[in-house]
Amino acid sequence: MSLPPLDDLIACPHCDTLHIERALPEGGSARCVRCGIVLVTRRSDALVQMVSLACAAVILMMAAISFPFLDINAAGFTNETSVLSAIMAFSSGNGVPVAIAVALFIIVLPLTRLLALIYAVGPLVLGHKPRPGARIAFAMTEQLRPWAMAEIFMVGVAVALVKITGMAQVTIGPAFWAFVTLVIITIFNDRIMSRYTVWKALDLTSRD
Repeated sequence: MSLPPLDDLIACPHCDTLHIERALPEGGSARCVRCGIVLVTRRSDALVQMVSLACAAVILMMAAISFPFLDINAAGFTNETSVLSAIMAFSSGNGVPVAIAVALFIIVLPLTRLLALIYAVGPLVLGHKPRPGARIAFAMTEQLRPWAMAEIFMVGVAVALVKITGMAQVTIGPAFWAFVTLVIITIFNDRIMSRYTVWKALDLTSRD
């Protein structure tokens, strides 16, 4: 049995299962038969949704690093902590590598990935041709996906809160909820993102 032409095959970006491309009706989507991730969409608002969620995530990231994260009260002493102050706490001596790693994986890389997505797909939403380097920017979003670890940070915070609440009174600040919403939006955006659709749109518009 011979395989169809390579141009007619779609590889799942999550589990590498090969699928044959089929024409989809307007509003339809195709998912991987093995893992269920979205492969192709044919919705006029798909790119708009991706960019809108990315813009919302950037705003939430700014709020998460600007506002108080936790307020800890123990034995009459109160300490208000933000994400930036937590990073700066490790910024001297042997803690410098930890501070750099936390800043990279929690702030710099997730923010870079979001901005690269907006840079690559934003012009398509407005009906313009892709900006120079749009393909490189979108490829960067894929390369940075495993290294943007905001959700891992929140898991660590949740574990720490379970231990701290038994020793001190903890008040959750607005930055905490901004980070939670940011993680949910990012996971949802990654889940619904049709990478094949984006690549195809970049190719078609760049040829016009």
